[in-house]
Amino acid sequence: MLRRHSPEQREHLKESALNNGDNKPTPGHWLLAKLGKKVLRPGGLALTQRLLRAATPSSTDRVVEFGPGVGTTAKILLAGQPRSYTGIDPHPEGSEAVHAIISGLDFAQLVIADAQNTGLDAGCADLVVGEAMLTMQGEKAKRAIIAEAFRLLAPGGRYAIHELGLRPDDVPDAVEEEIRRALSRTINVNARPLTAAQWKTLLEEEGFIIRYEDTNPMALLEPGRIIADEGLAGALRFFSNVARNPRARERLLAMRKVFRAHHEHLCAFAFVAVKPHEA
Repeated sequence: MLRRHSPEQREHLKESALNNGDNKPTPGHWLLAKLGKKVLRPGGLALTQRLLRAATPSSTDRVVEFGPGVGTTAKILLAGQPRSYTGIDPHPEGSEAVHAIISGLDFAQLVIADAQNTGLDAGCADLVVGEAMLTMQGEKAKRAIIAEAFRLLAPGGRYAIHELGLRPDDVPDAVEEEIRRALSRTINVNARPLTAAQWKTLLEEEGFIIRYEDTNPMALLEPGRIIADEGLAGALRFFSNVARNPRARERLLAMRKVFRAHHEHLCAFAFVAVKPHEA
């Protein structure tokens, strides 16, 4: 049974979903989270699961996750009982959910810090995971975050990423710029997706060796993907929240329109890159 909201709750949902505390438009990923969406990855839960299998997390790993968000990937990583888990996030929006997930686990912590400068010791991790966060950075910040992952990893450590992508590798510059502008207008984040070749070049220029590459369609707001990612009950809760919030629904439809208009060139990529033993 779907839970009914009072008029006051519905009004609060409208405002909190559409705006930050400073009345600025909420970035698209947090709009989705506030409406109850748990999986906020461009390639969906299926690509995340394949990525993590390829990254081979184990009970001896010291795991660092950049941008855990509402904790969906953290749950998967923690289920493997790693030696330690550290979530790094500069934003407090999802910290309540992540704190609830790690509560009672003496090997897990959440650190409020920027992925470009975590403050953690060099060589303190065996696996670094980052999803749907490099896309939102410019080239300089992308490189700084990748370099920080390299610094944190012990030799032989793995860096697993899942990001928004462009295809094919020779996508025209004009199309690339058009997509970036359209995404920035609709999701209120300066999204800068890259082609597979561009993502690999960034990783390799910071010292990594690519060990695994995968892709999935970008179908974040398609009903079938929402059901696959959230489960039937979770999808129904999300659809119900959207239906009760016409202004949020308008924003989501605008986002989906952009995704559909550029479906030929938008996708999701996943990579596992390794820090060489001699580094």
